[in-house]
Amino acid sequence: GGPAGLRAAEVASREGISVTLFDAKPSVGRKFLVAGKGGLNITHGEPLEKFVTRYSGPSDFWQETIGNFTPTDLREWAAELGVETFQATSGRVYPKALKAAPLLRRWIARLKEKGVVFEMNHRLTKVDRGFTLHFENGAIHETDAVILALGGASWPQTGSDGKWTSFLTELGI
Repeated sequence: GGPAGLRAAEVASREGISVTLFDAKPSVGRKFLVAGKGGLNITHGEPLEKFVTRYSGPSDFWQETIGNFTPTDLREWAAELGVETFQATSGRVYPKALKAAPLLRRWIARLKEKGVVFEMNHRLTKVDRGFTLHFENGAIHETDAVILALGGASWPQTGSDGKWTSFLTELGI
């Protein structure tokens, strides 16, 4: 239920794929909302050629990857959600309201309009090789494919505790 999972759900649902988004917590976007307390710097306004140099690794990889969804595309995406952005003198780009909640609410609403199903309070504990999902609450979900966007161990209060790594080890990943 973080930005990566929400974006994956958005892209998949746009392609007509039936999507169920599971989150361990009672609501999605918790870490996103924490980040929003600082105004929610969503991107940078510098030219793409300069922007991609801020990432380590092969520059052609970043040029292609970020080139598929540029900082300009991100601002247009926010505008489609009805969230106006502005570029500060630092070059950083923020929502005009300087808050994450309005963007998150509109994003969730659009996902629901696209048919994305949200299953809260579902902490993933195991994934079978056949893509059967097992949850801490006893629920089991059969699926054709799985995208894992489980977050790191950086903010346990929001659900980002990294405990999911054990079941990937069991799968040999």
